[in-house]
Amino acid sequence: MTLAEYCRIVILPILAFSVILILVRFFRGPSIADRIVALDLLITTVIGIIGVYTITSGSSTLLDTGMILALIAFLSTVALSYYLERRSKKK
Repeated sequence: MTLAEYCRIVILPILAFSVILILVRFFRGPSIADRIVALDLLITTVIGIIGVYTITSGSSTLLDTGMILALIAFLSTVALSYYLERRSKKK
């Protein structure tokens, strides 16, 4: 079994199942902080799916997209955490 076959048979279904679980948490999250963490985890999982696609296809064209998504996810999580912190101090 090659690495590409292993990624396609084992890793990709696990990532797809985790996307389903993350979406459940995102839509049912009781607080906005839960939804922020779920969205960050969803973006991280999509980056993992991009990595698996890169391995299986042998093409590295989407790696730039994965890096940009990682940067956007990090910056948005920091910004929303800062907003939540400021909002809780005002009350």
